[in-house]
Amino acid sequence: MAAGSELVSLLLLLSIANLCNGGITSRYTRKLEASVDMPAEAFPPPGGYNAPEQVHITQGDRDGRGVIISWVTPLSPKPNVVRYWAADCDEKHADESQARITTYKYYNYTSGFIHHATIKNLKYGTKYFYELGSDNVTRRFFFTTPPMVGPDVPYTFGIIGDLGQTYDSNQTFEHYYSNLKGQTVLFVGDLSYADNHPFHDNRKWDTWGRFVEKSTAYQPWIWTAGNHEMDFAPEIGEKTPFKPFTRRYHVPYRSAQSTCPLWYSIKRASAYIIVLSSYSAYGTYTPQYEWLLKEFTKVNREETPWLIVMVHSPWYNSYEYHYMEGESMRVMFESWFVQNKVDLVLSGHVHAYERSERVSNVRYNITNRLSTPIRDINAPIYLTVGDGGNIEGLANRYTEPQPSYSAYREASFGHAMLEIKNRTHAYYTWHRNQDAEPVAADSLWIYNRHWYPEDESSQ
Repeated sequence: MAAGSELVSLLLLLSIANLCNGGITSRYTRKLEASVDMPAEAFPPPGGYNAPEQVHITQGDRDGRGVIISWVTPLSPKPNVVRYWAADCDEKHADESQARITTYKYYNYTSGFIHHATIKNLKYGTKYFYELGSDNVTRRFFFTTPPMVGPDVPYTFGIIGDLGQTYDSNQTFEHYYSNLKGQTVLFVGDLSYADNHPFHDNRKWDTWGRFVEKSTAYQPWIWTAGNHEMDFAPEIGEKTPFKPFTRRYHVPYRSAQSTCPLWYSIKRASAYIIVLSSYSAYGTYTPQYEWLLKEFTKVNREETPWLIVMVHSPWYNSYEYHYMEGESMRVMFESWFVQNKVDLVLSGHVHAYERSERVSNVRYNITNRLSTPIRDINAPIYLTVGDGGNIEGLANRYTEPQPSYSAYREASFGHAMLEIKNRTHAYYTWHRNQDAEPVAADSLWIYNRHWYPEDESSQ
């Protein structure tokens, strides 16, 4: 009887497993503590009169030979020139590029002078130095341009989201910063969290810019707008969405034939990266819809085999937080992603970590009611990396049972790395803050959908 009872129990467990068909919910439990902002004194401005600060760079063109260099001067708009030269050249022969300057007001705050200089026609795979400021206060930085675009070009991206400026944010940032493999950050939205403070305290934009400068001044961060970038507050007279974000963070949207900086695309090494806006109109015939429809026709997988999409609000999410908020955008665009064999979709918004299986829900329509995601080898893997550590804290409640589309989930803070090896293989890792940097809490060899469309499923 005992053996029979054990057999029945085993069959019951297998039955439940088949019904749930979920992946792994990590057993790691992070101690729940409030995420507290670091004081402004932790982010002092650089010394000297009108010293350039909040320096950050991003890609400045379509293919990686351009760089947008941005900085703030607090007291005077001049000097507004960046000097730059290749590391193997004599500094005496430095070139110069003049910046465009903007300022803005937000409620009772007035910004410093925000400079944006675009440098073009750089050499691929080359280290450059650049200088900002005057003789009395000069600050020097450097960056390395990416290799020429090509199908087997290796390249490593860091992935960070929902960072903020708390003590937990600092752990995440320092953890990524210590990983010397990262060459460019794919940032999936929610930067400063200024809007979590009275009157959207825009001084938090300044402290955040100083906080991340030791990375953003030396390697490009590719920006996605999140809900905390909207800063739409008509109750205090602020009716222009995304005002601080778009004034401070410029992107090369015109080179992608976009009409708005909130959606654009770039090519970098062997990756084609599309950035979308969860908080702009995307319905049929809207500018974002029309742009994305044309954009997929421009992707050449012979040239850039890896197709990556960045969007703030996740389409597949098994946490109670923000559950199904991305559903309308998924319904609008998921079939396009499957048809075009998007490799990865990166998102934030949910303050935890999750990796999906390759699934799609494209069978659903108004007549067949088939609305359960199924395994689809042509579908992307969806990665939610909204675990930067911001002031709103950790998302730690899951939907149960774990759904079939969820491969791995964990309520922790951390960052991810994507190491593209060649046209067929990339190695993906996720690192929780509590571990030493070489430790990967979740990892997967990812197979390219165009060149090697095998099932790398964890089930």
